[in-house]
Order: sequence, then C-alpha cells, then structure tokens
Amino acid sequence: MKILMLFLILIPALSGALLPVFRMKRKGNLIYTGAALLVSLVLAFVLLFASEAELVLFSMTDKLRVSLHLDLLSKVFMGLAACGFPLAGFFAFRYMEHEEKEGSFKETTFYSFYLLTLAALFGMDLSGNLIAMYFFFEMLTLLSMPLVLFERTKESIAAALKYLFYSVGGAFLGLAALFVLAVYAPSLDFVPGGYLGGAGAEASEAHRTLLLVMSLLGIIGFSAKAGMYPLHGWLPTAHPEAPAPASAVLSGIIAKAGVLAIIRLLYYVIGPNFLRGTWVQITLLSLSLLTVFMGSMMAYREKNLKKRLAYSSVSQISYALFGLFLLNPAGFSGGILQVLAHAAAKICLFLTAGSFIYHGNKRMVSDLRGIGKIMPLTLIAFTLASLSLVGIPPFSGFVSKWFLAQGALESGISVLSWLGPVILLISALLTAAYLFPITVAGFFPGKDYQEEARNREGGALMLIPLMILAVGTLLLGVFSGFFSGLFEQGFAALF
Repeated sequence: MKILMLFLILIPALSGALLPVFRMKRKGNLIYTGAALLVSLVLAFVLLFASEAELVLFSMTDKLRVSLHLDLLSKVFMGLAACGFPLAGFFAFRYMEHEEKEGSFKETTFYSFYLLTLAALFGMDLSGNLIAMYFFFEMLTLLSMPLVLFERTKESIAAALKYLFYSVGGAFLGLAALFVLAVYAPSLDFVPGGYLGGAGAEASEAHRTLLLVMSLLGIIGFSAKAGMYPLHGWLPTAHPEAPAPASAVLSGIIAKAGVLAIIRLLYYVIGPNFLRGTWVQITLLSLSLLTVFMGSMMAYREKNLKKRLAYSSVSQISYALFGLFLLNPAGFSGGILQVLAHAAAKICLFLTAGSFIYHGNKRMVSDLRGIGKIMPLTLIAFTLASLSLVGIPPFSGFVSKWFLAQGALESGISVLSWLGPVILLISALLTAAYLFPITVAGFFPGKDYQEEARNREGGALMLIPLMILAVGTLLLGVFSGFFSGLFEQGFAALF
C-alpha cells in the first residue's frame, strides 16, 4: 500500500505534465483527462480501506525529511479531492465547449493544470510532516493559479496575481512559524496531540510568548488559503474570473487545503493543550466568527451570483475553522463535518452557476428569474445544495452546525461560548436570505414573466455531477452518525 500513495500523486502529475506534449484533438484530451481522473479515484478508493502507512521519500537531515503518511485525516481530505475533481472535471468537458473551439491549446492547458493541481492536493493530503506539507502547499498555489488565469483578460490576470500574493504571503508566515517550531519540537513529523505542551511548560516566559506569537502567525498564514479574515480578499476576486469548474474546486476543495494545513499545524505539531485557554485561542475564535458574519453580510448584498457564492465560501469555511479553534472533540468533529458538507454543497452551487452561464450567460442574480421553467433539474440541484448550506435537517449542513454549536457551548470560553452559536444562527439566516430567493424567483417568476424557450438543461455531462452532489448533501446528513462516530473514535488521540 505504501507505493500506492506515491502512485496516487504521480499519476495525475505525469498525466497533467504530458497532456500538452501529445497535442491531441479535443476528444482525445477529454478521454485522456477523464481516464486520469478515474484512475486517481480508484486508487484513492483503495487507499481509503488501507491501514495506516508511512513512506519516507528522502531525508535532508535526521530532523528534516520528506515523507508521506496515510491516516484518518489523510483519508478524509484525499477522498474529498478524489470525488470532487472528477465530478467537476466531467462537468468541464461540456462547459468548456463555449470557451474555445476544438483543439484549443488554451483548453488543453486548463486540463493539464487541473490534473497537476489534483496531484499537489494528493501530495498535501498525504504529507507526513511539516516540510512535505509546506512543499505541496506552495506547489498547490503555483499549479492552481493558471486555473484562475484561464481567460487571460486584464481582470483574470489581476485576480490570479491577487490569489498568488495572498497564498504565498500566507505560506511565508507558515514558514516562519515552521522555523521557530523546529527549535522546540523534537520532530516535524505529524503526531496526534502535538509536541509543544511539554516544551511550552518548560520554556521561559519569553520563549512561551514567542511560541504563542509564532503559532498565531502560522495559523493565520495558512488560513489565507481558507479565506479567513484578514487574508480573505482573494476569494471574491478570483472566483468570478475563473471558469465555473475551476471556481467549484477552488471553493469546495482547494480552499480546504488551508483547513488541512491548520489542522496539521495546530493538532499534530503545536498541540491543542498548548493553546487552549490562551489569548491565541480567543484571537482565532474571534477572527473566525468575524469572518463568518462578514462573509454572510457581503454575500447577502452581492448581486453577481458567482461572487455571492464566493463570499458565501468565506463565511462557510470559517464555520469549520471556528469548530477547530474550539479545541474540543465536538468542535473538531463539527469542523470536519462542515468541511465535507460545504464541499458537496458549494461544488454543486458553483457548477449550477456554470450551467446558468453556459445556457444563457446568466451571471447576475436578477437574470435567474424564471430559470426554473427553463432548467428545472439544475435549479432543483441548486435548491438541495442551498438547503444543506443553510443547515436544514436532514441535510449534512445541519449536522455539522449542530456539532459546532455543541462544541461552543461545551467550551466554557466566557462570552464566545454563547456568542458563537448566536453568530452561526444569524449567518444561517443570512444564507437563507441570499440563496432561497433565487429558488423562489426561479420557479415562481410572477405573472409578468416573459417565458423563454424550454428544455435548456446541460445534458448528461452537466446534470449527472449536479445530481450526484445534490443527493450527496442529503446522504452525508442521513449517514452523519457513521461519520461522527468515526471521527470521535479516530481523532480521540488529538485531545
């Protein structure tokens, strides 16, 4: 099984790197890309049922080595990428028809970097220590930036550069924390519960303060990819400029790389016991709640659909961060469940936005009046994903928010123990206010609506991924007991 971890990274990496070399026609590109995505999915599925394993790639010193490690956290994020990328990828096969003509090298480069991005994600998911994780984190930024740059317009170039600067700048904060933590931690390998509980207790007050400051900076740095305030600005800029399939994986999966990096740093190197009850925890919780509220308010006011969904991602991903920063089992389980729930719902929502663009260039919320009479199945998928994002039972978004509220109430952190659930509830109401009117106006446009031509659904390549994702948001909620039990038992050692 160890060698399968390496193959899981190499197959999409080599496939993406070689795709432009072959210079195939469009049909050949689609078959080639689809095969690479499906092989990656099969390999990931095999690894999901494998036992814990480690593979050392090379060592620079006794302390600095690059290794891969398969554990429960790896499987969660690996499975997310392995499922999400093929669904958005097959959707792209139809969506990209309106971007360029057959044989377009521009479209070929999109699929090339799409596969390379998936390889970097798998590498980060399977990283066994901070060195490997940092390397793949940086590679993920560099390889996913061309997805934002796809249109080559002035706006897309500016958005791609903004994404690059925010992500690289945040990664440098993470690197600075890595340098300091390497002095105090006996190893940079990931160990459940972390290393700094003992080191922090034995260090002088000055050294403890340094460790707390660098821990905060490292977590904030990696949160740039997850879109937490104050490093959230790239999300609402990059998403509207990227093609819809790229926006879907940027929000649903790539942004979760920031969440994974924070979990690894906080729970597997620093240790929750070192930060629990400190000003660092209060600061992180406050920033995450501020982001939740701010993102919801900005989404409510935004009229461009994709930009509205981008601001929604800013808010919803910080739900997960809030749970992780509670540093207790209920909050952690809620955070991981929110990662899964948000991924399924937001990939679905961005792909439905892509369908609206593909079949009528409908980019503004006001353009979607009566869309349910033209594309009923697509709007049904949009509605189901919206129900999950708001947190309506029995959808997965409800279960994750339940655990988050439970974790906050159990935390005993003065004001934040009750203020957190209040802000989450307000954000859920705002989410309903900026998503549900689209469904209502889409199915019930009013008497003065001038009906357009019917039957403009996107075909199997567009509809099947949407239906799978929409139903997935429901199934994740129905079987949430299995996942919560698995997480409670599998992550018990972190606390």
